[in-house]
Amino acid sequence: MAAEKTFRIVVGVDGSAPSLAALHWALEEARLRSGQVHIVTAWHYPVIGDAAGRGPDHEAFGENARQAHAEALRQAGGAGVPVTGGVVESHPAEALLKAAEGADLLVVGSRGHGGFAGMLLGSVSSQAVHHAHCPVLVVRAGGGEARG
Repeated sequence: MAAEKTFRIVVGVDGSAPSLAALHWALEEARLRSGQVHIVTAWHYPVIGDAAGRGPDHEAFGENARQAHAEALRQAGGAGVPVTGGVVESHPAEALLKAAEGADLLVVGSRGHGGFAGMLLGSVSSQAVHHAHCPVLVVRAGGGEARG
């Protein structure tokens, strides 16, 4: 008899309220399905600078991502499901799509860091919805509402 496949959920976390809502949703779903959660925190260094050509501190981007990921792991600690994850230097949508290959579900927040206030669906969640090879759930912070 073949072993049952474990339900695998990939969730993107950047430290924003929508991404933490997505994390909590993913943890609860994994608990209900006896599944596992893989947390991905991705960052990339923007190719921008000020008028003098100075750009933001490259290391600060990585450090912020590592801190957000550590907090996500801390919050996931008592969920009672297996949790793995990592921090990746890559465009967030690209990193999430790669991590979600072979996953049963990809969960993202509706809008994380860098979103425009009026947008209902951020660029990362939009890319996930349009390009993932598994179901995608977009979680909005605050009301526990989801779009999929």
